[in-house]
Amino acid sequence: MTELPSSITDSIGKPQYPKTANFPVESSYSWNTLSATENANPLYWDEAVAAELTNGMTVPPSTLSLWMRPHRWEPGATEELVALQVHFDLKSALNLPEAIMSDNTLILHEPVRPRDVISHHQILRSISEPKTTKLGSGRFWVIDIEYHNQNGTLVGIESYTGFGYRRAEVQA
Repeated sequence: MTELPSSITDSIGKPQYPKTANFPVESSYSWNTLSATENANPLYWDEAVAAELTNGMTVPPSTLSLWMRPHRWEPGATEELVALQVHFDLKSALNLPEAIMSDNTLILHEPVRPRDVISHHQILRSISEPKTTKLGSGRFWVIDIEYHNQNGTLVGIESYTGFGYRRAEVQA
């Protein structure tokens, strides 16, 4: 498929899937991450240090995407919940059953603090012409996730580059 469906081209640059986390930012998620990485930075453990450096406790920037990842199941859900829905939509619409993420960039704007409630939306930024790599034939796409706190303040933008593809037929 070289021609993209208009449903895809029309969605480029437009916010999709707005969602507000159904739980506030909490330190325990951050402490689990810090523990797993053996990160002893006092900024995240010591309230006096945090007060001096950032006007209060914050969570590590690397945990920003935790607040957009839905639980696999929650009450009232009728199907499995997934993060990065635009990615799965593209795989389905373009009949590309395999995919990898080849790049991930995080741009931080404001600190995220315990008890913040994070909202986000996804924006398809671009989609390539068909490409063939060692993995197979498909397309690259770039999806941004824009995160805001409960005051509407932009706290960060996470950008993913994905490659959706179909594996080459194996010749016997």
